[in-house]
Amino acid sequence: VYCSQGVIEMKLLRLLLICVMAVGLCMLAYAAETPREAKVLDMEGSVEVRTSDGKMEPAEVGMVLGQGDIIKTGEDSFALVKLEGAETATVEVNKNSQILLSQMVMDQEKGTQSTVLDLAIGKVLIKAEKVHSDKSKFEVKTPTSVVGVRGTTFQVEVEGLD
Repeated sequence: VYCSQGVIEMKLLRLLLICVMAVGLCMLAYAAETPREAKVLDMEGSVEVRTSDGKMEPAEVGMVLGQGDIIKTGEDSFALVKLEGAETATVEVNKNSQILLSQMVMDQEKGTQSTVLDLAIGKVLIKAEKVHSDKSKFEVKTPTSVVGVRGTTFQVEVEGLD
């Protein structure tokens, strides 16, 4: 069987081009969702943040938080956190609470946002703006339930087991 070097090179080039295009399309789909941030607006007492890389540090007013960060408040403490984005919300994390900023992303192309907060224990008061897209979501998870929000003020509390 005779096959010229040029034909093999052309087939390899074509295969390489297809692979590059596939990777590019995947990157475009991934790049459409961008992470959002949250910021500590106010706090009192003992408030700590465990960053997504596992580092525990004291919270400070003005501190920027990201997806995967955990806010933990002590006795006689609270933190007021603003979730940034086109559709914003404030979260008041009350004493002896722990909440994970599980998902905070925005898809600017689709005009949607996805926010998922995971309350392990304690109490939070959330003031969420009305979502602008039916495909946007704002959820608060607890060990026993998931609350979906379309825009309102509400409180969620998780008590520890005795």
